[in-house]
Amino acid sequence: MPIIKSAIKRAKQAIKRRERNTVIKRDIKSAVNDFLAKPTAKALSAAYSELDKSVKKGLLKKNTVARRKMRLAKIAKSAKVSPATTKKTSSTATKKATTKKTAAKKTTVKKPVAKKTVTKK
Repeated sequence: MPIIKSAIKRAKQAIKRRERNTVIKRDIKSAVNDFLAKPTAKALSAAYSELDKSVKKGLLKKNTVARRKMRLAKIAKSAKVSPATTKKTSSTATKKATTKKTAAKKTTVKKPVAKKTVTKK
């Protein structure tokens, strides 16, 4: 057991983090196993969601989650399951289109540079 105050605090924090991480990992495993047992669009989106949460919370690395999602997508494709589409993607697409239009309208006009007068001595 640590004696120094800061070491005691770090040990307590490590315990809390470990408990939180095991809960998240358990949720990921259960969501993935539910999808593998019965591949549906709803189960696939739940598994994707749990994996994305783990990246957001810093539990898994981005590339690890990308690899796992790719494997799930491969299984979904062989089971002829497509992920459910969301309205978020369509709204972001419209936002991008509108920003492109406004960017095209704005034109910057360069001001002419004033010439310096040179005085002869």
